[in-house]
Amino acid sequence: MIPRACSGAECTLARADSPATKAHIEDLAVFGGRPAFPEMLYVGRPNVGNVERLVERMRDLLERRRLTNGGPYVVEFERQVARLADVKHCIATCNATIALQILIRALGLRGEVIVPSFTFVATAHALEWQGITPVFADISEHNHNLDPTQVEAAITERTSGILGVHVWSVPCDVEALADIAARHRLELIFDAAHAFGSTHRGRPIGNFGHAEVFSFHATKFLNSFEGGAIVTNDDSLAASLRLMHNFGFAGYDDVISIGINGKMTEIAAAMGITSMESLQEFIAINRRNYSLYKEELDAIRGLELIAYGDHDRTNYQYVVLTIDETITALTRDQLQQVLWAENIMTRRYFYPGCHRLEPYRTRFPDAGLRLPRTERLAARVLSLPNGTAVGPAAARAICRIIRHALANGEAISARLKRLSPGR
Repeated sequence: MIPRACSGAECTLARADSPATKAHIEDLAVFGGRPAFPEMLYVGRPNVGNVERLVERMRDLLERRRLTNGGPYVVEFERQVARLADVKHCIATCNATIALQILIRALGLRGEVIVPSFTFVATAHALEWQGITPVFADISEHNHNLDPTQVEAAITERTSGILGVHVWSVPCDVEALADIAARHRLELIFDAAHAFGSTHRGRPIGNFGHAEVFSFHATKFLNSFEGGAIVTNDDSLAASLRLMHNFGFAGYDDVISIGINGKMTEIAAAMGITSMESLQEFIAINRRNYSLYKEELDAIRGLELIAYGDHDRTNYQYVVLTIDETITALTRDQLQQVLWAENIMTRRYFYPGCHRLEPYRTRFPDAGLRLPRTERLAARVLSLPNGTAVGPAAARAICRIIRHALANGEAISARLKRLSPGR
């Protein structure tokens, strides 16, 4: 069934303009009250642009009977991504994890590659899958990205590359990482899954290192249902990537290198193009929600919102709280428990850190000793719902519940402990 069309990017899907009031702690859903929202509000609920335009494109590609193998929609999507990122080449892929794996293989990475542990596990898995050891380096507390001094300290004779991650669309210290990579003759690439449409010092993300990888997964602010892309200004690398993402085919029946099936489908590209038409609207809604959250929560002791600098462009996709449990009476996990009961499905990104997930926690049992900032941050971060499914009334209601919970933190914490003595 095709969903109904929206008049704009912001549908009434989960607006909840009259959420349940929470005047007393007994009103909280975790203690038996009515949930504030009748429908779950997720972090990363998919944005959907103009449905009619998407359906037109779907009909067209079905009539063409061209569903994959670099059809016109993939070609157009690649062109649009390359133009926005201001790069020479874009290779669209079925997802960002495969994109990372192809890029890693094309660059000939081996041995060890330095990565943050504070990232989605796919970043580390893309290395491990190919027999490369991810060496976890600690992060900077001010921007949650790789700390260049920790990266340099982690380099050994087996290191072949650095894989930075632009967390929350906040750029890495690309200049410092580039300097380290150049001095040690290492490959430098970036996981830019969060950072499409963002800039660093006036230059679009996509222009740094040897190449960068975008994600267009359904949870990203701009999606192609499922998809990814590698962008680069390196002609030779781009040629290798194009071969490798299509089995190594250089012609109709001419395979000249190893490759896999990493291609984006036409229907995914059609969704990506449709999403691109609403790009600025999606960003404007994200920014409005971020500003509203900041206005409502800024004065609360023990809470801090991730800061986006005004000197560069960002997509405002993530509204990220850090919670100082030495100040707040509620722990981060208790606050999440309260919010989940209200159908506010916050996320503990990136808990507990890749180094505490398998197979890494078994292989590197002492990694946490080298990652104190990562461990502190993973225990404090909470990401709030954002995007077109969150209207102003919903965002304000979320903030009221957070303020109410923290203002009554001691009583709520004590009651939660009685309900779940083991937690």
